[in-house]
Amino acid sequence: MKIALIGASGFVGGALLKEAIHRGHSVTAIVRNPEKVAATSGVTAVKGDVNDVKQLAAQLAGHDVVISAFNGGWGDPEIYNKHLTGSRSIAAAAKQVGVRLIVVGGAGSLHAPDGSQFVDSPDFPEAYKDGARAARDVLAELRKESGLEWSFVSPAAHIAPGERTGKFRLGGDEPVLDAKGESHVSVEDLAYAILDEAETPKHTRKRFTLGY
Repeated sequence: MKIALIGASGFVGGALLKEAIHRGHSVTAIVRNPEKVAATSGVTAVKGDVNDVKQLAAQLAGHDVVISAFNGGWGDPEIYNKHLTGSRSIAAAAKQVGVRLIVVGGAGSLHAPDGSQFVDSPDFPEAYKDGARAARDVLAELRKESGLEWSFVSPAAHIAPGERTGKFRLGGDEPVLDAKGESHVSVEDLAYAILDEAETPKHTRKRFTLGY
């Protein structure tokens, strides 16, 4: 496949790039700083601005799917506006050129047993709240979008470097919990699940999550 990967030099984006290469796909890595992407066969790194819809649409044209690991910037006091604005631009560009979009969101918008969303809990970490609220609003807007093929991935609550096992369970709007009631997955298996979705779409116009 020809995959456009936005945010390929980040934590999740880097794992996605590695998984795509492992599977033999051709990847256009769209990043702020192309020099951060190691020269690799099958990978073309290009400088991109997520807020420039015209430029971004031209970069996405001709690809089979675009995977967005864009993040507004943890620790940035303007993360809410930056993440929402950038995500809207990415969706608009993908829609303009008719490319399927997979968005990597957050776990904050997943539903607790009482139906509330975790981001609204007083226990939700303050440092991540604005970014999680932005990701939730991105999902809400995508759900109203009729002219775009999209999928939204909410990772497990805890993501860390680990093993690529390919052994995880998928869910919808509620977190996937293990026997201890914990929601966790390795970033390698998160990338595995997202590339599975890219290759064989099973959650078109839906959100999905995963965990062990």
